[in-house]
Amino acid sequence: MIHTFKKLLYFITLLFPIVLVAQEQFSVYFDTNKHQLTPTQNERLEKWMAANAKSKILAINGYTDEDGTTGLNDTLAQRRVSHVFRKINGKVKTREDFKTRSFGELHKMSPVKAENRKVTLYYLPEKDLHRENEVLGIKEPTKPVVQKKPIIKFPDKIVVRDPRGGRQEIPLDTVFMQKVSAAKSGDKLEISNLNFRLNTFAIVPESRPRLFELLEIMRANPKMKIKLLGHICCIEGDPRKLSYQRAKAVAMFLRQNGIERERTSFEGLGTTSPIYPLPENNEEERAANRRVEVLIVENP
Repeated sequence: MIHTFKKLLYFITLLFPIVLVAQEQFSVYFDTNKHQLTPTQNERLEKWMAANAKSKILAINGYTDEDGTTGLNDTLAQRRVSHVFRKINGKVKTREDFKTRSFGELHKMSPVKAENRKVTLYYLPEKDLHRENEVLGIKEPTKPVVQKKPIIKFPDKIVVRDPRGGRQEIPLDTVFMQKVSAAKSGDKLEISNLNFRLNTFAIVPESRPRLFELLEIMRANPKMKIKLLGHICCIEGDPRKLSYQRAKAVAMFLRQNGIERERTSFEGLGTTSPIYPLPENNEEERAANRRVEVLIVENP
């Protein structure tokens, strides 16, 4: 009697082919026309589960002998698979995409009928779990090579001309400079100790190092783009646009020293984003609110 290959009757979709020869397998056997295990076979299955609690099941296949019609045999094979799966479910790990299949009598028959009435578990023992993708023929996705940005070594001081025509040595905060250089797009960092003359956008001489630190950062990171955010303290609003003028003053310093216009932008936020609620309680809180921040727009 020639049988045509039938569609699988009971399955959970498998996303890729299983390489059966590369796995361990274990079978339990059934009496004629029965889908429940005998006490002896049930004991064998229990012992296998106890010994393989840390193994992983990849597939469960069910078979029958050639007695009966093809349709009845397919149904019987399906019931045998379901019976075994209920017993192992939750006791032995299975792949999330594992499959169960019922072949009925459509498989290579053994001349010994009893050997054909079975359910076979294909599994990986614990010692081989690290080879799971290899066994299943799954290619690991190629991880993109992330090139780390080289650490820039900044000078701890520079020499510049002072307003009187002489030369002035200016110390630099290399920790702050490294922090800004390593910042990612969207990061916001405060330029600490950047102070202005009272009610003006004139930067006090003591704060000049902050400007040169920012200049060195921009020179060392030629693709970096930033936005300078100005803030003020004390009163609601910003009628004189002082926060805007202060952020602009920093941007103008960078542009006047060779940083391209398109790499620097600025905005005055007034008192819309205070660190401390208004009105502040003391000069320390007022100084914290009166600040300029660097928003990293791009830093590839």
